Amino acid sequence: METLLSLDGLISFSSLVLMEIVLGVDNIIFISILTGRLPAHKQEKARVVGIGMALLIRIALLFAITWLIGANEPLFTLFDFGFTLRDIILIAGGLFLIYKSTTEVHQKLEGNEENGGVKSSLTFSAAIFQIILLDIVFSFDSILTAIGLVQSVLIMVLAVIIAMVVMLLSATRISNFIQRHPTVKMLALSFLLMIGVLLLLDGFHQHVPKGYVYFAIFFSLGVEILNIKVRKRPKDPVHLKRKIKE
Repeated sequence: METLLSLDGLISFSSLVLMEIVLGVDNIIFISILTGRLPAHKQEKARVVGIGMALLIRIALLFAITWLIGANEPLFTLFDFGFTLRDIILIAGGLFLIYKSTTEVHQKLEGNEENGGVKSSLTFSAAIFQIILLDIVFSFDSILTAIGLVQSVLIMVLAVIIAMVVMLLSATRISNFIQRHPTVKMLALSFLLMIGVLLLLDGFHQHVPKGYVYFAIFFSLGVEILNIKVRKRPKDPVHLKRKIKE
């Protein structure tokens, strides 16, 4: 506890909370899009369960730091490339996210969700299963980043809990906002597709700084929000001028 209350501890704690919240954005977006395919009365429960599972997985990984660090040891070599457990998880997660995002974009473009189209069914258990799969991938990457920033397990656990609480409180608003605006949903799917590609590249040790990606997505989101405000603005009435014959 003394480590947390020190100046360095507070700075590390604040930085880690902020980082976990930012890294959790892609998780919230995925959960929001996936739960949006469930019946309305099950969506809130699915979001709570999904974020709760993410919290449990992150805490479990934090208490398995020794095993987690060992996950960077090569398991096998293929074409002179050593694959670690971390690489396998990131590659599998990236491929799954690319597949899921592409499928959702295809359904959106084909119009299966609107205008009498056949909406793909998704059960509650299937949604939770898919959320847990991505939770493992996002948690794995997030905790490895946290270990590189902070040495205290207590600070990491508290930071993860606070970040998860923030995610839980904001998940419903974010989900409702995405579902109300089709263009934002398409932007979110594009973001998840890009994250999937990054995970795949990272699994092959081709690191792309995520700061550039998050800046691009937040900039695009900011522009889209401005577009939404412009579209909502009432148009000026057209005034017809009559010619007065003299």
